Amino acid sequence: MRIPGLRRISALLLACAALSVAGCSGKQDNEPAVATPSLTFSRDRVPINSAVTLTYKFVVAADAKFAKDYYVFVHVLDSDGEQMWTDDHLPPTPTSQWKAGETIEYKRTIFVPTYPYIGQAVVRLGLYDRDTNTRLVLNAPEASRREYVVARLDILGSSDNIFMITESGWHPLEVDAKNPQNEWSWTQKTAVTRFRNPKKPVTLYIQYDARPDLFTPPQQVTLKLGDQAFAQFPADSKAPTLKTFDLTAEQLGTADMVDLVFEVDRTFKPGGTDPRELGIRIFHTYIEPK
Repeated sequence: MRIPGLRRISALLLACAALSVAGCSGKQDNEPAVATPSLTFSRDRVPINSAVTLTYKFVVAADAKFAKDYYVFVHVLDSDGEQMWTDDHLPPTPTSQWKAGETIEYKRTIFVPTYPYIGQAVVRLGLYDRDTNTRLVLNAPEASRREYVVARLDILGSSDNIFMITESGWHPLEVDAKNPQNEWSWTQKTAVTRFRNPKKPVTLYIQYDARPDLFTPPQQVTLKLGDQAFAQFPADSKAPTLKTFDLTAEQLGTADMVDLVFEVDRTFKPGGTDPRELGIRIFHTYIEPK
């Protein structure tokens, strides 16, 4: 049986016990803030499994100095304070290169993970040293232990998305045992995904990786709508990589359903007891109407 408020009481006790920065004792943090952070979204209402672009901004303090490269940690929490997902990362310009008084701004596109929650979410952010877990002081509303509230957004159901239907040429879905929110499917030499035609311009998002270490030159990927090719790129990344393509209503055609086709010029076999022929690995495919 769940006791109302027990989770929050436990969290409060843990926070009080932490030997860190300003906490339940009311002690104030005397270190100066190194930067003023902010975070904005390409849209404030985002369906589950949709793509959204985040714009990070840090206005560096006039007297700030960074002796090393700090990570940005980003926690997205539901209304009960439960963490839904993270976007921890190293900023494109390492903090050791940040100069006093300058503004650091960059964008990251993420996919909202599948999580059983619809409603308002809060985003907390901080800067930390991965080796020592030391956190820096920032100029923003503090939630706890140098973790700062920088944004809020509304999470919507996935029914607001254009549903993608896997057709032929896909191997079964796989899930990362260490992170169940991380899923993917390998293509065969040709793989087809079908979606309902919005009959308006869209942006297509594809997040993929491949095995360029097995091919010289890398595999070539051709994307088609039906039998009409609209893009080609080398599968030259071993890390998850985002590709975006702007498609016109004319390219989508007039049919109610559209076939998105992935073609690779070469496949490989993992070997051992795995007899599959693999093309590239797809993590996300998303259609965003304009």
